[in-house]
Amino acid sequence: MFSHVTFGTNDLARAAAFYDPLMTRLGFRRIDSDPAHGLIGYGTHPEATPQFYLMKPFNGEAATIGNGAMAAFEAQDRATVDAFHRIALEQGGHCEGPPGLRPHYHPDYYGTYVRDADGNKLCCVCHRPA
Repeated sequence: MFSHVTFGTNDLARAAAFYDPLMTRLGFRRIDSDPAHGLIGYGTHPEATPQFYLMKPFNGEAATIGNGAMAAFEAQDRATVDAFHRIALEQGGHCEGPPGLRPHYHPDYYGTYVRDADGNKLCCVCHRPA
């Protein structure tokens, strides 16, 4: 359904330090890196979707967060959700909800929520039973 998701950043190097280990844990790698144009992209392959990008806004304004905006990354198991949360905090992220079941979504929804240094909200979720 999605081609790509893009989040704004005000500091591309800081964003790369935060996202590189998170995306690696999810099985993605850096597929695009163009500091001159202010972007970094992650995916499984440059021709495959979905992809995730961090960019300095094209209009030259400061990147700001969207209230209610969030990207959710799917994990294959709950250990990956736990690792995502731990790595995000180690990289300077902020907890918005520790790993755990959220049965109000569905009985097997196991997720975590974090914010990066720019304030963007991320979720990592496993929809499978333990």
